Amino acid sequence: MPVPLPIVLPAAAASLAYLNAKSGFWYDFTLIKSVAKGTIRVRRGLRNDTINLFYLLESHAKSARYANKAFLIFEGKTYTYAQTYDRALRYGHWIKTKFDVKPKDIVAMDFQNSDTFVFVWFALWAIGAKPAFINYNLTGKALAHCIEAATTKLCLIDPAVASNVDEGSTQNLPHVNFVVFTPEAEAEAMSTAPVRSPNADRSEDAMSNMAMLIYTSGTTGLPKAAVVAWGKCIYGGSIAETLLGRGGDDIMYTCMPLYHSSASILSLCATLHAGSTQALGRKFSTKTFWDDCRASKATMIQYVGETLRYLLAAPPQIDPVTGENLDRKHSVRLAFGNGLRPDVWDRVKERFGIETIAEFYAATESPGSAWNISSNDMGRGAIGRSGWLYSLISNTAAALVEVDHDTDSPWRDPVTKFCRRVKPGEPGEMLYRLPPEDVNERFQGYFNNPNASNSKILRDVFAPGDAWFRSGDILRRDPSGFTFFSDRIGDTFRWKSENVSTAEVSQAVGLHPSVREANVYGVQLPHHDGRAGCAAICFDTPVPDEATLRSLADHVKASLPRYARPLFLRLVREVGAEGQTTGTNKQQKSSLRAAGVKPKLSTKSEAEDGSGDAGKEEEGADIYWLKGNTYVPFREKEWRELEGGRVKL
Repeated sequence: MPVPLPIVLPAAAASLAYLNAKSGFWYDFTLIKSVAKGTIRVRRGLRNDTINLFYLLESHAKSARYANKAFLIFEGKTYTYAQTYDRALRYGHWIKTKFDVKPKDIVAMDFQNSDTFVFVWFALWAIGAKPAFINYNLTGKALAHCIEAATTKLCLIDPAVASNVDEGSTQNLPHVNFVVFTPEAEAEAMSTAPVRSPNADRSEDAMSNMAMLIYTSGTTGLPKAAVVAWGKCIYGGSIAETLLGRGGDDIMYTCMPLYHSSASILSLCATLHAGSTQALGRKFSTKTFWDDCRASKATMIQYVGETLRYLLAAPPQIDPVTGENLDRKHSVRLAFGNGLRPDVWDRVKERFGIETIAEFYAATESPGSAWNISSNDMGRGAIGRSGWLYSLISNTAAALVEVDHDTDSPWRDPVTKFCRRVKPGEPGEMLYRLPPEDVNERFQGYFNNPNASNSKILRDVFAPGDAWFRSGDILRRDPSGFTFFSDRIGDTFRWKSENVSTAEVSQAVGLHPSVREANVYGVQLPHHDGRAGCAAICFDTPVPDEATLRSLADHVKASLPRYARPLFLRLVREVGAEGQTTGTNKQQKSSLRAAGVKPKLSTKSEAEDGSGDAGKEEEGADIYWLKGNTYVPFREKEWRELEGGRVKL
């Protein structure tokens, strides 16, 4: 007896959906499509000598479809593609004639996010120059180093950050012209004729040619100037455009700094490729984030690091007239970025009503990336995903290899001297294959810094003469094709002969209901080998009570193996505390590691207690240690016992 169609069709559809989910075929197809789109654009750009993305802006500005479409929204002002193009020509001709900027010259830009940032950026591309994006938070030695590393003769400065460019930054750079882009200067640039430089000024013969310089965060030293090639701008923008479904009437909002590649390439360049709209915030603030999203009617938002955790930590916005909770009063359907921890993944979706999380893994200088687009519970917390088809292709281009934690380098077989791939589910350092005869094709390195560039290249990994890029990140890939972040090499520490992943411990600690943020790291202790775990924690109250401390101790004992449990806590008064995050809201550990756990005496002022003992030192209780079944204050007396060898952990 034949089965009726009303029964067969739903069953067949359900079976196909199941097979697609298990195999990841449609997801793989989209990944492959995004790479193919980038390849076509690069080849066409090289063939026509239009790989400079100024030409894409020009094409949109002159097309009937896009000319009058909104390209940029900033602080209540909207600029179409045609208006942005006009400004790029005017500003470019002004910079070229006033400061004698030539094609291929590098010009430093020290700007906060703004419409002017975008106009100056594309103005430099319009005249064939290369922007060097400076972190506007830098001052003194670090700022001077970045400007000197760019070998520039001109540094344009946002008036809002001009106070950071003091004598300490400029005194050893007499050859650099520091120009504050005041409203008067901007008016002068705007009044300049929109003269288009000849095509020869923008000529490029390789996708590996420099488009701009973007600096590393400098958490372990002075920032390095990473060369961002035209190929990366096109591939990165194309992949983000395709995987996120950009185009049409979508509006991407970012307040992540444009001096970082996440915002400049994956948000703004993707917007340009898609012919859609970029909404821009000056800088991140929990007070203005959702107001900006509502005002711009953003359909997508970008995050980096702990951005979404900080939004969760902020109290709900309430409509002053109706008293309505505004958490879900927006048009945002997708949040994309990198660094969203699993412990807040679902909380973000639930509180703010966001349907889809698009987590990616990449680095400014890295030749590879990973993406995980998740609209359900599948792959929660993963930084990448691929099915059998894409894995078949990418397995020759990327590898996870075993790490020797004594040397913080990939482990090598003592006989063959080659590295070894890890098994599914095991952690390993992510490596990306480079063409051995010309690594510059995929990895352009750090500008005028061959030693730093060469330190990222690994040779003779699986075969004599091969070349691979070192990410410095430990990832693990499960049998289902999901990739998870384990730790940064150097952050992982050894305790009791075991390797401890700070990211995994932070996740476990962060799941406690009273913990708003946890930053885990290893600290050296007297008379102990390795490093003991310490967690810098922001609780939901400034000072935790005994019940909270005991509950946290029970939680870590239930959640973590003995060697991975944080033995120390350092209280942090607020999430994202100053000095403990980068400009892109990523946690820093170096200063916390250096501080260790030796208690510091705090100075009591007369105004605080009225005793007249101004300047008297007393012990603080900002550090706790795990003792028995709870965490208790760790003070000078306990430190002396540890230092004297009378306590063994």
